[in-house]
Amino acid sequence: MAQLVAINPQLHQHLRLQPANAGRHSEDTQLMPVVPAEFASMATQAPIVLTKNGQTGQFVAVALLGFAPGENLFYSDNAWQGDYLPLQLQRQPFFLGQAEAAETPTNTSTAPNNKEDYVLCIDSDSPTICQPTSIDDTRYAQLFTETGADSRYFQQAKSCLAELLRGEQQQQQLVQALLSYDLIQPLSLDIVFDNEQSTRLNGLYTIDQQKLAALAPDKLVELHQAGWLLPIYTLIASTAQIYPLIARKNRRLAKC
Repeated sequence: MAQLVAINPQLHQHLRLQPANAGRHSEDTQLMPVVPAEFASMATQAPIVLTKNGQTGQFVAVALLGFAPGENLFYSDNAWQGDYLPLQLQRQPFFLGQAEAAETPTNTSTAPNNKEDYVLCIDSDSPTICQPTSIDDTRYAQLFTETGADSRYFQQAKSCLAELLRGEQQQQQLVQALLSYDLIQPLSLDIVFDNEQSTRLNGLYTIDQQKLAALAPDKLVELHQAGWLLPIYTLIASTAQIYPLIARKNRRLAKC
């Protein structure tokens, strides 16, 4: 579990990070949360499906990365091996916390286009945090410049968090649209690998293509005008990535 600490310019002035290690946060991630803005990029390498949040019961979009809990077929050699790095990994080791819940909230950050105040936090246990022999080592990123201003790396991290925040809001709207048009259906996967090992995946959902095709023209226009048709069709198209994912699994099994 992440150990979040509010970022403080005085305490973290000399903190150094290795962004290349962000992928290590995905080592045991079977289902990677994704937002609509990255559907097109993620769909080029992994199936995107819906599942229910275990705490709220609400539908969320996730990329399927493995066939068992804790399995990520895109992770090997201590690194993410996909062509596209999901926003959930790009933002590591930074998180947005509610102002009243953060420790020593001396450095608050208001997310762009959002009225709520958030505290920018860092996961103190993240593998991106390193201890270089010299704080001047240019191989590592820093949060602040010598004058205390945000570094370029830190500015990019803030932009990523803002994009995630907007994406999560858009995802809620997309899910609400799918529910209102009754376009969500359960998805069960029964798979047999090359070594004759079999598995079944339950608890996943996808788009009901028959109901989508049966929608009246005015309903399709509504979805198009709301900007939901593209992510809907991207979700559908991404299911074809199940076959390359099976191939990844077979290659890994062959090495055992």
